[in-house]
Amino acid sequence: MILIDSPRIDALLDEMAHGLRTCLPATSHPPVALVGIHTGGVWIARELHARLRDMLAVEEQTGSLDITFYRDDFSRVGVSPQVRPSHLPFSLDERPVILVDDVLYTGRTIRAALGELFDYGRPSLVRLAVLVDRCCHELPVRADVAGARISPAPGEHIKLAGPRPLEVHLRRDPAAPAAD
Repeated sequence: MILIDSPRIDALLDEMAHGLRTCLPATSHPPVALVGIHTGGVWIARELHARLRDMLAVEEQTGSLDITFYRDDFSRVGVSPQVRPSHLPFSLDERPVILVDDVLYTGRTIRAALGELFDYGRPSLVRLAVLVDRCCHELPVRADVAGARISPAPGEHIKLAGPRPLEVHLRRDPAAPAAD
């Protein structure tokens, strides 16, 4: 089931860009870097980049992180068949960074992404932008900017589909008990 359709996502991305503009310096040297977490975070970072480049001093390209080897559950789930290299075409040292993901759930993905990000350099600050902030975080992680906040029922999963069109889907685990 489509939970958030493409036109609504466009509106949420506009709101997110405005929110980021208010929590980042208008001028920055070096410019702000947008770094998306594979895969959905990369799609969202590109969309935000297009909206921010006229509002803020932003890096010409977006970066991407693949956090597969930084996950705390790596030993249990093994190597993902779709491991991609991280791509950061700029230095992170003393630079403001916007870390972007599609869905914030437990916070473990963000913890892993911060670990990898700091292996590449020492940003002056890191802001977190997510399209969907879902309840039930397991770690003390919060988004600075979130497009939507959603509390799905137990057994329901939120997934970003894209990149064209971007849509947020809600899926129910068939093994989950029916909601009352």
